[in-house]
Amino acid sequence: MTASPAGSLQLLVGLGNPGDKYAGTRHNVGFMALERLAAAAGVPFKHQAKLHGLFCEVGQGANRLRLLMPQTFMNDSGRSIRAALDWYGLAPGQLLLLVDDMDLSLGRLRLRASGGAGGHNGLRSTIAHLGGQDFPRLRIGIGAPSANPVERKERTISHVLGRFQASEQPILGEVLAEVSSGIDLIQRLGLERAANRLNSFGAPSAAKLVDAGAPAKPQASSAASSPAPSRPSP
Repeated sequence: MTASPAGSLQLLVGLGNPGDKYAGTRHNVGFMALERLAAAAGVPFKHQAKLHGLFCEVGQGANRLRLLMPQTFMNDSGRSIRAALDWYGLAPGQLLLLVDDMDLSLGRLRLRASGGAGGHNGLRSTIAHLGGQDFPRLRIGIGAPSANPVERKERTISHVLGRFQASEQPILGEVLAEVSSGIDLIQRLGLERAANRLNSFGAPSAAKLVDAGAPAKPQASSAASSPAPSRPSP
């Protein structure tokens, strides 16, 4: 991983789909992470037409961060991100993208300085609009619907557009808290040193859930039949 110097992080982007029917779904965990940060700072998001998204700023001076939730739907996320980088005169390396990852179990995180889309349409759109893969991303595990490839493919849409079960809420809370702590680490210590912690993180409640047995089938969202969602990263 190429080290990112401390203080270089300027823009946080959480990926998701806009609208109440998508709120709280697994595909929107990037939104959830930013909403937690904004709520902790007591700052509301406001719609910015020029950025095609909801936007706010938290912190002051060198610690100020711009938070963006694209409202373009997942498949066109890159348009909003490109607009924000251009408006504020930022380079892709000053961005951190928060994105769901179906190949990571719930409770795990992966911080990378660059990489491909891996089948995730939000990442694919971002790569296309930024003209390359060299931008940091924090993948937030949401788990897969099945280990069987055929079942996984059949259930992908209903899974990513499903909401977290009650038994998974403690894990989600621990993950979002670690994401907030990890962003602070990136600001203070840089990408590489923050990755040492984030990539070894495992939510304590996840181990308890495994010990108690596999969770029930995820709750499906009524939005599962909508054409708006994209595939998650495999």
